[in-house]
Amino acid sequence: MLIKEWMTKDVITVTPDTSMLKASKMLKEKDIRRLPVVDDSGKLIGIITDRDIKEASPSKATTLDVHELYYLLSEIKVKDIMTPNPTTINVNDTVEKAAITMLKKKIEGMPVVDENEQVVGIITDTDIFKVLIDITGVYLGGIQMGFTLANKPGTLKEVLAVLKQHNARIISILSSYEKPEQGKRQVYIRIHNMDKAEENQLKQDLESRFGLLYWIRDHLV
Repeated sequence: MLIKEWMTKDVITVTPDTSMLKASKMLKEKDIRRLPVVDDSGKLIGIITDRDIKEASPSKATTLDVHELYYLLSEIKVKDIMTPNPTTINVNDTVEKAAITMLKKKIEGMPVVDENEQVVGIITDTDIFKVLIDITGVYLGGIQMGFTLANKPGTLKEVLAVLKQHNARIISILSSYEKPEQGKRQVYIRIHNMDKAEENQLKQDLESRFGLLYWIRDHLV
């Protein structure tokens, strides 16, 4: 899954000399949380977030009158409060790499750049959530089940053979190697809803042969 297929492409940017007041207005009007800062050639040089603006804004307890406050805010430029040289990711990298980078850096989003460091998009944790929803097929509902299987060839094939015997229609298959003990992996399979009697028979068959971590019917609100 490439970033360019999931990122926000119509990126709103600002220049270093944009006033903080204008940047704040743009964030509110567009309902976004970050703005890449680019130079005259469109090359990324920084990023400014709603948090940066809040931290740079005068306290609500300020003794400044409204005119003094407005003047102060208009004088603060994006370059004064932006984060220079922000973490970025290449447009041809994967969504998985973006997720790992954001997790390690403890950030909620980052600019996507091309080979010339030109901003071509932005990817956020919300985009990552959308990918997760898409690859699991959760919007299709159905039944999700989990197994702990030996991490060796053929183990998943045995489970799929049982599903085929019961005419189960598979929506998605995902694996995890983080939690199980060494030499094991967890496998999560989602199938379409079945006749209740056939579903019960399938569940019993799988449980007796492989053991089940769980068996859940998803009902989306």
